[in-house]
Parts: sequence; C-alpha cells; structure tokens
Amino acid sequence: MTEHAWTNVDEYLNERLVENDPALQAALADSAAAGMPAIAVAPNQGKLLNLLARLSDARRILEVGTLGGYSAIWLARALPTGGRLITLELNPLHAQVAEKNLARAGVRDKVEIRVGPALETLARLASEKQAPFDLSFIDADKQNNAAYFDRALAMSRRGSLIIVDNVVRQGGVTDGRTADPAIVGTRKLFDRLSQEPRVDATAIQTVGVKGWDGLAIALVIGDA
Repeated sequence: MTEHAWTNVDEYLNERLVENDPALQAALADSAAAGMPAIAVAPNQGKLLNLLARLSDARRILEVGTLGGYSAIWLARALPTGGRLITLELNPLHAQVAEKNLARAGVRDKVEIRVGPALETLARLASEKQAPFDLSFIDADKQNNAAYFDRALAMSRRGSLIIVDNVVRQGGVTDGRTADPAIVGTRKLFDRLSQEPRVDATAIQTVGVKGWDGLAIALVIGDA
C-alpha cells in the first residue's frame, strides 16, 4: 500500500460518509490563505471527533490547538443547546481566522477562543474552577503532550474522554533514541497514559490524506 492508495480510500470514504459542507471547506481555504500549515484533521477524522462528542453527550469541550477552527467547527456542532467549547490558540492571527470561520459556520456563540501559550492558559482556566470538561481534544505542540494531558485530566470527570492527535509520527514514536522534540513529547505522553490509574486508554494507527499517524483516546475512570 502507498500513500496514494491511502488518499484514494480517504476520498472514497469522505464522498460517501462526510457531508459536503461549504463552511468547512471555506475554513480550510481561509486557513491556507492566511499561511497556516495544512495540518488540520482530515474530514473523516473531524467527523469522528463529532461522533465521539455526541456519543459521550458532551456539553463542555476543551480543545488545545485551534489553528483555523476546522476541528472546532466539528466539535462545536456536536454540542447541544447551552453547550460550550473552549479552544486555546497561541497565534493571534490564527485565532482571528478561526473566529471568522466559526462565525460563518454558525457556531461562534458556542465557542470561546483563548489566545496565549496553552500551558499558561490552562493554568488560568483551572484556577477558575469551572465545571469539568466532558471531552478534551489535544492537537498542539507535541513536546508538551504529557503536560497538556495532565491539565486536561485535572479538569475532567469520571466518564470524560481525552483525545490526543498525531501520536504515531510516521512510526517515529517507537524510536527511543530520537532527539525530535515532537516524538520525545509523544513518548512521554504514552508513559503517562500507561502509568495513570485514573484513565483507561488505547491508541490506533491511521493512514490517509494526512499520511501515517494515529490517535490516542483515554477514558477517565477515576476521580480526576
């Protein structure tokens, strides 16, 4: 199998199972026009996030890494009336583009964008003592994956989901001698997942238009 074949399969799946949505397509186009890297989740992965949020009956969602708002649109559309998504973005320009994309998709009123370094923003968020998050999606700088997981866990409840993107790194996650900070950070995440008794976790490899990568999914089974 080649990456060309993976892409063809993704296109086939998306044509049949993912609705053709102008707002989502425009979000990708505007993100590209603003010079953002093409690292948003694939359409079928975005729909997976949407389905997981609906399956878990999520009313409060945390996202670490907004980019242009593509995944935020998928997540916000899963929220019921009164639901809330808080999404964190380091780059103010990215946040501005995301705000326009969310507004065009009709979900701006469900989403709060917080701008700044995510670890600092998460610390402030924890100090606010808000209700726990039902689902957290972590898709930011990979060297801080373990720290983001810890902070998301602290703001979760029994039954919450924590999802981390890009955990296979083209297979690089198995390299214990690498100096690549993204892989080192992802390996630290797996160390945490394997040692944390308050979660039950798994990970899957994925192939497709985003190449060879994967997702980690943790269910909170203890009091966070």
